[in-house]
Amino acid sequence: MFKKILIANRGEIACRVIKTARRMGIATVAIYSDADRQALHVQMADEAVHIGPAPANQSYIVIDKVMQAIKQSGAEAVHPGYGFLSENPKFAEALAAANVAFIGPPKGAIEAMGDKITSKKLAQEAEVSTVPGYMGLIEDAEEAVKISNEIGYPVMIKASAGGGGKGMRIAWTDDEAREGFQSSKNEAASSFGDDRIFIEKFVTQPRHIEIQVLCDTHGNGIYLGERECSIQRRNQKVVEEAPSPFLDEATRRAMGEQAVALAKAVGYASAGTVEFIVDGEKNFFFLEMNTRLQVEHPVTELITGVDLVEQMIRVANGEPLSITQDDVKLNGWAIENRLYAEDPYRGFLPSIGRLSRYRPPAEVVKADRVVRNDTGVYEGGEISMYYDPMIAKLCTWAPTRDEAIEHMRIALDSFEIEGIGHNLPFLSAVMDHPKFVSGDMTTAFIAEEWPEGFEGVSLPEITLRRIAASAAAMHRVAEIRRSQISGRMDNHERRVGSDWVVTLQGESFPTSIAADPEGATVTFADGTRHRVTGDWTPGDQLVGMTVDGEPLVLKVGKISGGFRLRSRGADLKVHVRTPRQAELAALMPEKLAADTSKLLLCPMPGLIVKVDVEVGQEVQEGQALCTVEAMKMENILRAEKKAVVSKINAGPGDSLAVDDVIMEFE
Repeated sequence: MFKKILIANRGEIACRVIKTARRMGIATVAIYSDADRQALHVQMADEAVHIGPAPANQSYIVIDKVMQAIKQSGAEAVHPGYGFLSENPKFAEALAAANVAFIGPPKGAIEAMGDKITSKKLAQEAEVSTVPGYMGLIEDAEEAVKISNEIGYPVMIKASAGGGGKGMRIAWTDDEAREGFQSSKNEAASSFGDDRIFIEKFVTQPRHIEIQVLCDTHGNGIYLGERECSIQRRNQKVVEEAPSPFLDEATRRAMGEQAVALAKAVGYASAGTVEFIVDGEKNFFFLEMNTRLQVEHPVTELITGVDLVEQMIRVANGEPLSITQDDVKLNGWAIENRLYAEDPYRGFLPSIGRLSRYRPPAEVVKADRVVRNDTGVYEGGEISMYYDPMIAKLCTWAPTRDEAIEHMRIALDSFEIEGIGHNLPFLSAVMDHPKFVSGDMTTAFIAEEWPEGFEGVSLPEITLRRIAASAAAMHRVAEIRRSQISGRMDNHERRVGSDWVVTLQGESFPTSIAADPEGATVTFADGTRHRVTGDWTPGDQLVGMTVDGEPLVLKVGKISGGFRLRSRGADLKVHVRTPRQAELAALMPEKLAADTSKLLLCPMPGLIVKVDVEVGQEVQEGQALCTVEAMKMENILRAEKKAVVSKINAGPGDSLAVDDVIMEFE
């Protein structure tokens, strides 16, 4: 077995590989850029080597620099993680020339299946059903428009070397095809060093289901069930689960056998994933093969008990698979939520900054439930603009899907993050959405359910009442604490009032509290009662309450006259007032937001790539105004209405913060 391996990656996947290597008794080497000098993967590894400036194309994807780190450290093998150099055949070739083992598939398999154009052709030759498309290289935007018309809109414009949602655009019109071609080409060049583009038909009601395969160098190959990855935004997966709530055993077997046959046809060895589009009739079409470890691999590990990283290392060491297809049993249900540094209220645009608070839920491994958090950050660390905005992958497992979802809801509510924008509220909303709960979803789920963008969660009244009852009980505790500190009352508990009006989400609930040593009974004006127990102490930012015997997890912040409470994806300002205070508060005028309708504000920290208009120009609704690049993604900002440009405050190459004014309008 290898004595030392180098991880040619960063973030949570580097940390993930280090954990398995450590368990196997293998020393690890991290590589890091200037931006990652204090990163968690650097702290976890046995040693670390600096490889260059922050941009990935000057550090993590420069083969010569990674090879120098290998030579310097004396590593015998390299695990590439995902992204970066994981599917680069030149990297595999360089490792082979240096007699260093690649913990991944052979170069030939990477070339055959890692390139999406070549893989499509091979799949067709192997009589695998594929999505209609143009497999040749596309030279310019006008050719892209011509091909799109021949295929028929809508089309998917994709980077041949792409992955992780980078270099992908959906086009419904000629103009979108032109813009999408150029943006995909630019992103592909920036992220992968390969700007080749192809186009295929976009299936409008698909489910994205993938098969995990595992092959060795002795001709053995197995599949480890499927993963449902249909909930995506910007073509990037957000929620994954295993198994799929849609497949039956016959379809699972057919997809698995086809995936293994395809892998064997190209001499595949290591872990890999064959992705399919599946329609409502369970017809499936080969989409692509990812010749690497997938981001969402933990859900497969949780339902099979197979450590995929360990298997990859053993295969790279020349060992035959120790398990057969008959040994693979799917046990229970697993769900993964990808926690991103992005603002769901601003169209999921990236967010950067320092994690002033980062407290994941406790990881648990029990017979009836598992909570797992794969992460590459820590409290006090920074989220950089140079890399993918993923913070963590939160996973839960349970014997049934409903139980796994409920454990995930509680885990999300228990996850504390401050300092940056993040998508925790959105993930909680998905977990409660009827379509997700029923398993009735397609890749259009987010676009269909939040067509105007995510604007937060409105909780049902029964949930509001549970939160209101908890807030009333918490306020009583806080009032008693204040009276103790001031020393102004001898019998403070008796003198703290019992009648309070709780206002949240636009509704007011008059309540009366009767406390006892075990908790409090909160009675509402209509006579309904809620029994509240918990051990909250003023100052605690996370509290686990029990309301009528059911758990309720709240993130707690203090505001004037009440609390900021976050639960189940809702962010609530909760005011707790005496009846007289509530009467007076109802007379207060509402504060109006500032008018920014004549300003184009930068929606994220990023770099201006291009400005498409000039001062004095009249622009139309939907017209492109400028392009901002952040975290390797290009974002085109468009006019919301007809207007005339009166001032431009930023140009190409300028770095902007959130809400910086890019241009003004008359």
